[in-house]
Amino acid sequence: MPEIIQITKEEKGLKHMKTKDLVLCAMFVALIAVGAFIKIPVPVVPFTLQFLFTMLAGLLLGPVNGALAVVVYIVLGLIGLPIFTQGGGPGYIFQPSFGYIIGFAVAAYVNGKIANAKTHPSYRRLLGANFLGLFIVYAFGMIYYYVISNFYLNSPIGVGALFLYCFVLAVPGDIVLCIVAAIIGKRMIPLIQGGRLG
Repeated sequence: MPEIIQITKEEKGLKHMKTKDLVLCAMFVALIAVGAFIKIPVPVVPFTLQFLFTMLAGLLLGPVNGALAVVVYIVLGLIGLPIFTQGGGPGYIFQPSFGYIIGFAVAAYVNGKIANAKTHPSYRRLLGANFLGLFIVYAFGMIYYYVISNFYLNSPIGVGALFLYCFVLAVPGDIVLCIVAAIIGKRMIPLIQGGRLG
């Protein structure tokens, strides 16, 4: 009889953890969607908080659930919800900037994997994870932008102009967000790490 009671408690705990993961994933889907429309008005190239929330999804939810939150966001946008920066719908895959959105999902998995390899990751580990995520997002974004612009939209862009407009002018704000995400992650990861899956 005690063994049966013990199993029941474990099953209840597992169910609670799954429910908590679902709630956190849903919360981050909403944050990522909202973040696309929160613009920080800095000179030259304003930036949004979308990248911040995709990084935090990886750091706080772990690699699998963090990437899942971003994938759900992408799917919702592609089926027509206007949650991307310039709207939504399946045709959005032909927007030159869609590569960055794909990069968000990959980066959330990678930075979540690196950050959560330790129970209490250091600032150095968190920053390293975030900067690797930044590299992934820009790699996907710039390659996709180049391909769509040059081979689909017939609006050629050279490598030099691509590097200037899609990286040099855009990346300073995201570097700041990498630092902010590391600070938030350092405080929040120990609080939620014990109560989640994957």
